[in-house]
Amino acid sequence: MIFSMTGFAALEQPIENATLLLELRAVNSRYLDLHFKLDESVRSLEPTIRELIAARLSRGKVECKVNLIQRSQSKQTPELDEQLMQQLATLQAKTLTLFPESRQLSVADILRWPGVVMQDGLSQESLIEDVKQLVERGLQDLNASRQREGEKLKAIILDRVQQIEALVAKVKPLLPALNKEYQLKLEHKLHETLKTIDQDRIAQELVLFAQRIDVDEELGRLTAHVSEVKRILSSDVPAGKRLDFLMQELNREANTLGSKSVSVQTTQVSMELKVLIEQMREQIQNIE
Repeated sequence: MIFSMTGFAALEQPIENATLLLELRAVNSRYLDLHFKLDESVRSLEPTIRELIAARLSRGKVECKVNLIQRSQSKQTPELDEQLMQQLATLQAKTLTLFPESRQLSVADILRWPGVVMQDGLSQESLIEDVKQLVERGLQDLNASRQREGEKLKAIILDRVQQIEALVAKVKPLLPALNKEYQLKLEHKLHETLKTIDQDRIAQELVLFAQRIDVDEELGRLTAHVSEVKRILSSDVPAGKRLDFLMQELNREANTLGSKSVSVQTTQVSMELKVLIEQMREQIQNIE
């Protein structure tokens, strides 16, 4: 299954007297590159969210935004997470043991600490679960978007693959006649200009030159690479890097075909192949 590295998902999840908002944007990148814009109340969950995203995506530049918006003023008195405060006190005591000159946390520092003040009865544990569920749903929507885009890219690449196969099928039967025609022209010129040269030597040179301009091997490798492209497109593994490598190999064979060309037909085919390969390469830059 082919996934594009481009995708978008936006979700919201109501919780008690508040709403969690999630936005995921993904574009192409050589590696997995994660960027976060998180509300103060959920900033401590960045490692958890990062782990969830990394489990689903392998490449792409991903921006994750999470906001917590209060829907209404609560009539409840804000509560303190005493367990979290105790953890802060323990950490502070250990830190001061090693760094006795450090400043102790003030009341304002403690109250601003993410999760210490529980608005509307929300505990840090329940908030963590809500955020995890929202991120999981967001990743499902993002991957669905990436899959739809991937199917479009796959169709474009397969169309170019079919055109390459058609070009190879068109030119391959012409090669014996084209090479023979060129050989006869060259032989005629040699006979006209080198009448005193040994005829056997001329024949040997013609055979060697015919071998150097033979492009049957290049066409065979083109066919093999195209078959591998189709196999990868139908597999379930990340395909972007594999396909990018095959584009380099296809371009190499197309260039060799052009350099060995002895006719307008094969030169034209070489140029058309390179155009098609470049069109595929541009699309493959967006595949995971």
